[in-house]
Amino acid sequence: MADYKRMGQRHVLPHGQFHLSKRDAARHSSVVTKSLNAFDDPGFADAYADRAPRTVPAYHDIHRMAAVLIDEHAPPDARVLVLGAGGGLEMKAFAQGHPGWTFDAVDPAAAMLELAVTTLGPHASRARMRQGYIDDAPPGPFDAATSLLTLHFLAQDERRRTVAEVRRRLAPGAPFVVAHLSFSQRDDAERELWMDRYAANLIASGIDPAAAKKARTTVAAEVFGLTPEEDRAILQEAGFTGVTEFFSAFTFRGWVGYA
Repeated sequence: MADYKRMGQRHVLPHGQFHLSKRDAARHSSVVTKSLNAFDDPGFADAYADRAPRTVPAYHDIHRMAAVLIDEHAPPDARVLVLGAGGGLEMKAFAQGHPGWTFDAVDPAAAMLELAVTTLGPHASRARMRQGYIDDAPPGPFDAATSLLTLHFLAQDERRRTVAEVRRRLAPGAPFVVAHLSFSQRDDAERELWMDRYAANLIASGIDPAAAKKARTTVAAEVFGLTPEEDRAILQEAGFTGVTEFFSAFTFRGWVGYA
């Protein structure tokens, strides 16, 4: 694996140097939710660290549990693929507890990658940032991968393809940890009930009711929330084994599977 510590900051792109070609952006425009575009706004990205823990139950606990699941199988010097940089919050949690891990982070939003560099602080030399999608990730092999609060932005067919591409980049037996919007939707009434609960939880977490209502409308119309059964099947169809649900809270689920 690459010696990130020796190469240091040369693998962390400086502010403003992230690039995604117009061709690549157009290629994904029909399979990625419009909501993803908000992350291109530096103001939206800067508020992410405060907003995410209030909108996702047990947000920081998901990071801790993901690290535990990775640590079960990955070596002390694990190379971890992070699909969806999350502003660097999960990488910071991983880096603080595991000084030998290094990271390749992929995200279509330059603002989120720039925020990740800032969030990582002294750990930034252990991360390499790439603006783009799974096709822009290195070929691996990686010792583990995560995609936290990211896959629900992809339409079902693109999600299948993305998960398969993640598996192709993993070493045999490497864990893939995912968590995102996923809830029971046996009919329209049940889907609407869970959307109402999603909004109610935002309000209970201190989000302004008008903003919670707007978020509910956006998520219901633009985010590709599947059922837990569909999400599990996508992982299994890609060839992941031992797929296990490790997290369930309101409208969110998390799984781990092994390449």
